[in-house]
Amino acid sequence: MCNLCEDAARYSRAAFSATDVAGSGGNSGLSALGGTGKRPHGLPEGTGETGRKTLIKGGMVLTMDPAVGDFDDADILIDGTEIVEIGRGIDAGDAAVIEASGMIVMPGFIDTHHHQFETALRSYLADGLLYNDGRPHGSPNYLEDVLGKLSLVYRPEDVYINELVASLSQLDAGVTGVLDVSQIHHSPEHSDAAIQGLKDAHRRTAFGYFEGRGEGAKYPQDAYRIKETHFASDDQLLTMVMGGEFYLPTFEESWRIGRDLDIPIAMHVVASRKERSEAFDQIVRTAKFGPDNIFIHMTGVSDFGWQTVRDAGAHVTLAVPIEMTMRHGMPPIMKLMEFGMSPSLSSDVECTMTADFFTQMRSMLTLQRALVNEITLSGDDNPPALLSSRDVIRFATIEGAKALGLESKTGSLTPGKQADIVLLDANTLNVAPLNNIPGAVVTLMDRSNVSTVLVAGSVRKWKGELVDCDVPKLLSEITASRDYLFAEAGVERDLF
Repeated sequence: MCNLCEDAARYSRAAFSATDVAGSGGNSGLSALGGTGKRPHGLPEGTGETGRKTLIKGGMVLTMDPAVGDFDDADILIDGTEIVEIGRGIDAGDAAVIEASGMIVMPGFIDTHHHQFETALRSYLADGLLYNDGRPHGSPNYLEDVLGKLSLVYRPEDVYINELVASLSQLDAGVTGVLDVSQIHHSPEHSDAAIQGLKDAHRRTAFGYFEGRGEGAKYPQDAYRIKETHFASDDQLLTMVMGGEFYLPTFEESWRIGRDLDIPIAMHVVASRKERSEAFDQIVRTAKFGPDNIFIHMTGVSDFGWQTVRDAGAHVTLAVPIEMTMRHGMPPIMKLMEFGMSPSLSSDVECTMTADFFTQMRSMLTLQRALVNEITLSGDDNPPALLSSRDVIRFATIEGAKALGLESKTGSLTPGKQADIVLLDANTLNVAPLNNIPGAVVTLMDRSNVSTVLVAGSVRKWKGELVDCDVPKLLSEITASRDYLFAEAGVERDLF
């Protein structure tokens, strides 16, 4: 076994106490970790396994599939990993039963842009900007202080624990799927550590292979080895996305490799500076965009750029809280609507903002409505439409699945799809009495309402408690990583 694999296995055994939960639901990574087992009281056994049926009973079901509809009281029958029936009074025989009375049952949220390797840096840059643009407030900033300093000292074991904690934290918040934008590929060992952390979390993840730094970095050529080693099968929770930034000299090669491997290609587009906007327009004229492309932010982009992206069938993901606070430029919600496009939502960087999706949805809703309301108050008698709570839930679920090419597997509660499901407790002080289900999800709830979470039919959180997870151990390991990173980078820690 290589040294990295030994490190990953050691960190895995420290973080989890697994039981015999292997099966077709993709739990084999957990079963290999060993341990005595820590199971929440009443947890149904065998969920997600081949031949094991699970019935979510008596919930308020928000399917996000217009063809299926919604139900104020219905059951969901799961066979192994797959949803097989949604309706009232389903007789499921000896199925494991999850009582959902008082619960909103809906698809898990999907985050289409999250730099998970930065988890140990949470809130470090709460008041910082993206970069020093020569205008006021340029320090501290993300490019110099995070990417240019702290990221350079990551070891593979730091990458592993950061990826693992980020994944489990979002599972705890009901985010069942993610595009992990991991710009930490300083060596093949760093890449393998990132993937191991994602695997051990047992969450649906698109591993985003972006750039690294230093002499050991093998980006983008190492994509071939990574694809063959870790993503040879399409029948797994992890998929792969190629990162290719238009401002890097590796742009053309990374896109060629992405197309050669037949995987989606993602790109950050922050074009609020004139020279960046012009540079992106030049790429637009020469690159061949398609439905396999994911464009992140899209601030400052010309109408020519927007029309080309729209006509190519490419996807756009917005990180509204980050774009507003870090000076990316105004989140282009109005441009998306003008060009008839629907975005997905993304959390971006936890060094500046939380990665829970209630924050993402509320930010999108309130900003768009503020912009439209201001247009209306200025005297415009034909303003754009106002977004609704259901609209932003759609962005947070099925549009995220479409962005990652996973709409046939997840993003809605549809028979035939994988059972990526969250149960949100509506019988709580911050929600009851319940009067509007989409409205309650978006405008009232937070991560404390996330009661139970399933990924591919397997219960990963049960009645408020993560499954097979030693949280104190995880917190100890991520704190130790934080201490190492700050010390090694020579960054002074000041809690105030």
